[in-house]
Amino acid sequence: MASVKKQLSENKLSDRLAIALRKPGKLVSIYFTAGYPGLGDTVPIIRELQAAGADMVEIGLPFSDPLADGPTIQESSTAALKNGMTTSRLFEQLRGIRSQIDIPLILMGYFNPILQYGVEAFCRKCREVGIDGLILPDLPLEIYERDYQHHFKAQGLSMIFLISPQTSETRIRRIDAASDSFIYMVSSASTTGVQEGFGQGQQAYFDRIAAMDLEHPQLVGFGISDAQSFRAATRNAKGAIIGSAFIRLLTEKGVAGIRGFVEGLRSS
Repeated sequence: MASVKKQLSENKLSDRLAIALRKPGKLVSIYFTAGYPGLGDTVPIIRELQAAGADMVEIGLPFSDPLADGPTIQESSTAALKNGMTTSRLFEQLRGIRSQIDIPLILMGYFNPILQYGVEAFCRKCREVGIDGLILPDLPLEIYERDYQHHFKAQGLSMIFLISPQTSETRIRRIDAASDSFIYMVSSASTTGVQEGFGQGQQAYFDRIAAMDLEHPQLVGFGISDAQSFRAATRNAKGAIIGSAFIRLLTEKGVAGIRGFVEGLRSS
């Protein structure tokens, strides 16, 4: 990993991402939907996540047809849209957030709203408010490289690609070569949501990716909800991403429940 660390420290993409990925131990990345549970909750949730010890935050841009998301995230996305969340409103909420927040902030969503906003304008706005990277599950690597990569690079945004158990070794290595921060390692071919642990097939998948000795670290997503699943997911990976379980926590307890939730992920 030494070459990766050197690359991350020398490139101009994001010092915050580079610092986070060099931290010892396993990283906790939390996903939530912007504008949920309430329209004005976005920034308070991010502040509380940083205070609770989260290493990075993925802010979901709500979309009307979130194909990769399970029921919990779909419902939060629908609620956020009903609350009035839009791309422009999210950027307005995030204005000045870097005076309060030091950890990496990543936007996760679908490409259609970005296309409607204007890709160049969207990337420029991300840079203005302090976004470090983007996760866009429905933007293929080839299309990104051919048509949009220059906009992302011009604004110092890291594009984070997904791999799954069905992704071929050839494609995984191509994704690794195209990456500049970390790889989002989807734990299964299903949609997001809590699972009852990881089966032998998933553990074999985790081991197979670890044996590939990729240049960039992996964060595992889908199916992580508690300390046990967090430990299982990060046995070989650098960290894990928690989404559906955190959104259920917000539904039940609101911002007040965040600290206990994040601290519980690292409990022995």
